[in-house]
Amino acid sequence: MAELNTVARPYTKAAFEYARDKGNLDQWSNLLSLAAQAVQDSELARVLSNPALTVEQKAELVISVCEQQIDEAGKNFVFLLAENRRLALLPEIAVQFNILKANLEMKVDVDLTTAFALDDAQQEKLAKALSSKLGREVKLTSQVDKSIIGGVVVRSDDLVIDGSVRARLAKLAEAMNS
Repeated sequence: MAELNTVARPYTKAAFEYARDKGNLDQWSNLLSLAAQAVQDSELARVLSNPALTVEQKAELVISVCEQQIDEAGKNFVFLLAENRRLALLPEIAVQFNILKANLEMKVDVDLTTAFALDDAQQEKLAKALSSKLGREVKLTSQVDKSIIGGVVVRSDDLVIDGSVRARLAKLAEAMNS
């Protein structure tokens, strides 16, 4: 996994810097996400792994899937990946690109797990508190998991705040057993 991150990083950086300089971050984000979905499709992945296809044919295949959202620079990027046998990196490049884009725009996606569904007012209040703590605009995605008993678990990139009752009970049991 770390190797994949490392190999994808220079391609991501080049694509991001180009898109940022041209003011096309959203267009490139959409293009990379679509291309990533394409190469992850089982049928297309099987075709792309065919050694009888040339590099150009593989690139054209990915480009044909992205036809509505790809410009000349995007085509060149896909051809570059194909020439270097790196089309399989597209999912990782898309993830890294979107992280760079979110950092530039001062936005962050936060996954929220609660024991019970929160209403809109509660979610908005929590989003404001997290936005102030993280210094970024927060986009919440919430889910319900009754196994946490109560409280909330917040996940964003490398940040995890576990305020669940289950975690507190586990800490209490550990303290009592020591």
